[in-house]
Amino acid sequence: MPNTVADVMTRDPICVRPETPLNEAIKILADQRISGLPVVDDFGKLIGILSETDLMWQESGVNPPAYIMFLDSVIYLENPAKYERDLHKALGQTVKEVMTDQVVSVHPDKPLREAAKMMHADGYRRLPVTDASGKVIGILTRGDIIRAMAASQE
Repeated sequence: MPNTVADVMTRDPICVRPETPLNEAIKILADQRISGLPVVDDFGKLIGILSETDLMWQESGVNPPAYIMFLDSVIYLENPAKYERDLHKALGQTVKEVMTDQVVSVHPDKPLREAAKMMHADGYRRLPVTDASGKVIGILTRGDIIRAMAASQE
């Protein structure tokens, strides 16, 4: 099996900007048959990621948090801030309004085994690959790792 992320990553991935209209990003995902897009600033630096999960709010909608009334007070049984965040995603019209801005990335020289362990343990489907300045230079997906495993068995 290859040694580093750089050996198997997809180079020069399709990226979108925060101001990209959401319908345009959805079309890219569908046309390219990919499940996520790195979001970059004017300098190509990673600022977020747009995934299928982020877009599901558009179709599925959001339910208000459960609450109870007690002595003329509202007691939320769920976090109302989460509801507001989810509602914002459901109504978003640009990538910035829907993307996940807390994104984990890897460097190209990271051992592939470590990246695979990280993806498995944390449930990531993709990891943007960034250089020392934070610029997106590739993306590592579960499919990339599986293809590398298959190639090493040949």
